[in-house]
Amino acid sequence: MTTLLPPDFADWLRLREPADAAARSAELVDAVRRRLPAHRPVIVHDLGSGTGSMVRWLAPRLPGPQHWVLHERDADLRAHAAVDLIAAADGRPVTVRTCGSDITRLRAADLADAHLVTASALLDMLTAEEIERMAAACTGRPTLFAITVLGRVEFTPADPLDAEFAAAFNAHQRRTVDGRTLLGPDAVAATVAAFRRRGVDAQVRASPWRLGPDQAALTAEWLVGWLDAAVAERPELAGAAGSYRDRRLAEAATGRLRVVLHHADLLAG
Repeated sequence: MTTLLPPDFADWLRLREPADAAARSAELVDAVRRRLPAHRPVIVHDLGSGTGSMVRWLAPRLPGPQHWVLHERDADLRAHAAVDLIAAADGRPVTVRTCGSDITRLRAADLADAHLVTASALLDMLTAEEIERMAAACTGRPTLFAITVLGRVEFTPADPLDAEFAAAFNAHQRRTVDGRTLLGPDAVAATVAAFRRRGVDAQVRASPWRLGPDQAALTAEWLVGWLDAAVAERPELAGAAGSYRDRRLAEAATGRLRVVLHHADLLAG
């Protein structure tokens, strides 16, 4: 998978990290905890780890000792990974190493020592073929995929243009880039199907962002990116997008805008 990340992508990951943490399913973490070995160090492979938000969130919720392998191809994001001083739920140590893996090419042998595989905000950026390979590599161990977009967004107050921009954004999420047709909002269903073809059941739980006055900075940053993607897909929306953006940003700045951005968490195996 080839990607070109903007230079401020690490800043975006830091900005969204609290919203991701609040949204992820505690119920699925309880299920993960019951499936881990009780009398040996737990080894976790985190796919597309970014700056390490998943280990910062999940490691303190699981027993230790733990060893995490963070798979992140982008060297700049690996350099931003801040994972010092993390302890497991029982106070035992958590160790971490990073590696520059292409996660779309991982094989079962690359995850052979894993007791758990995790990822966050990843599946919607993959293709159907990549999901199949990932399911094949992960089969045989619990796999927790968090925060995958579902293509649904709710605004309060509503605006007549909400649905049109949402449809354009979802089409952009399903675009073809360098010959890769991304799954976007179809990724959760495709992943469940890929695991079930291998005889593996999957549980899905809602994990929505709920953005209000306390998340005004995140709301504004997300909104601008959301509209940019919609206009990239449908350039004829550019004129309407300018006034819509100004209205919505003013509402966010004054605490009047609330957004529910729907995601799902998935636990397989």
